Amino acid sequence: MSNVSPAQISNQLDPNRWRALMVIAIAQLMVVLDASIVNIALPSLQADLAITDANRQWVVTGYTLAFGGLLLLGGRIADFWGRKRAFMTGLLGFAGASAIGGIAQNQEMLFASRALQGAFAALLAPAALSLITTTFSDSKERAKAFGVYGGLSAGGAAIGLILGGVLTEYASWRWCLLVNVPIAIAAFLLAIPNVHESKATGDTRYDFPGAITSSLGLVSLVYGITQVGELGWSDPTTLKWFAGSILLLITFFVIESRTSHPLLPMKILLNRNRGASYLTSFIVGAGLFGMFLFLAYFFQGILQYSPVKAGLLFLPFSVGVGISAGIASQALPRFGPRYVSFTGLVMATAGMLLLTRLEPSSTYVSHILPALMVLSLGMGLVFVPISATALFGVDNHDAGVASAVLNTAQQIGGALGTAFLNTIAVSATTNYFVDNMIDPTNPANAGAAAFGLTEGFTTAFTWSAGFMILGAVIWVFMINADKDTLGANDAVVHVG
Repeated sequence: MSNVSPAQISNQLDPNRWRALMVIAIAQLMVVLDASIVNIALPSLQADLAITDANRQWVVTGYTLAFGGLLLLGGRIADFWGRKRAFMTGLLGFAGASAIGGIAQNQEMLFASRALQGAFAALLAPAALSLITTTFSDSKERAKAFGVYGGLSAGGAAIGLILGGVLTEYASWRWCLLVNVPIAIAAFLLAIPNVHESKATGDTRYDFPGAITSSLGLVSLVYGITQVGELGWSDPTTLKWFAGSILLLITFFVIESRTSHPLLPMKILLNRNRGASYLTSFIVGAGLFGMFLFLAYFFQGILQYSPVKAGLLFLPFSVGVGISAGIASQALPRFGPRYVSFTGLVMATAGMLLLTRLEPSSTYVSHILPALMVLSLGMGLVFVPISATALFGVDNHDAGVASAVLNTAQQIGGALGTAFLNTIAVSATTNYFVDNMIDPTNPANAGAAAFGLTEGFTTAFTWSAGFMILGAVIWVFMINADKDTLGANDAVVHVG
């Protein structure tokens, strides 16, 4: 396998590979930004559909539950059924679910459409990532492709906040969902001539017991996390969901270790480089998703910015990620993944620490923009190598499920991190009010209340910085793939 020459690899290059990447990039951006595009629109849609404060969380968690819980099954379906077929089915299903949400007449219809979006995203996302792996057979070209993919993964949430603000203020919250329909249909039509089919060979039986236990286990975990903000970590209801999740996931791993056709082969996780990618993605997701949440609240609650202005202020983050993702795609084949992402994680830590210095009197240009730029430039350096090493050494049979694990790690990390950081922030704010004997409901204490809220945000940013530095330590000590082994992986994965 390793004796395949560069000339042989070159002869197998897909002539439509860059057009295929454009299609995959469109689909990936749609999936990633859809997790955040409705955040700024929540007040408008809540009022329009008469959704209670207790139920409004399901607009977000309905999507996350289905997406995170079904990703492993979606990855295996893509492997066995065909990645192009799964990709195109996911596009059409996502468009249909978005249309249902856009015309929703009540909260039940909206919640169901969000869950359906998440289900089709769980089919679409792993198919997209594995298509990059099977389409690009040259390590340098694949690094550039992962640069595009990684940049969209890191910057998609910020783009979603921007687009959500613009559509909500100048059109309607419904267009935050309806905008997916023409995008998905265009990607579907472009995929027909430009994306080539690939599928696993050999044993292609489905592991239904594994699919059921993993999906229910992840759904239970994410649902338990969503209950933390309302009930707390120690509430019996929350603990029951966590206990159920642990039991189901233990059962899943027992099944996977014994079945002859596992949904998640243990070799996917036990490879040192892939394991580091999944664990780092989980930790980075935990720190990064919370940053978007608390900055959005800071912009609108403390600085009193409009939804569209709050969304647009995240634009430099997306620009910074795009710049550094391009740098990372050039640096990866020259220096290897280890120190490229380590540098990015150190920069991300520095950016988070800058955010811990915020005060109610802080200005965007002087205090927030520098932090966003340092953080975003670091994130681009992180996501490109993570995307590449997550599929390092994976054969064609398991490419879809390996990419699904990466997406699952990021989504579950983001959900867990957001819930945890929100609890930390609320506790810090409450303690500030108690220690300083402040009644935040009294209009006369508005200034003091702003300091209390900011105290909660900055405490959360401190924990986010801790997540980033933990990710840096894990990454630099676990990753041992270098530029040469990444290049040698071409022949193993694509020619073999």
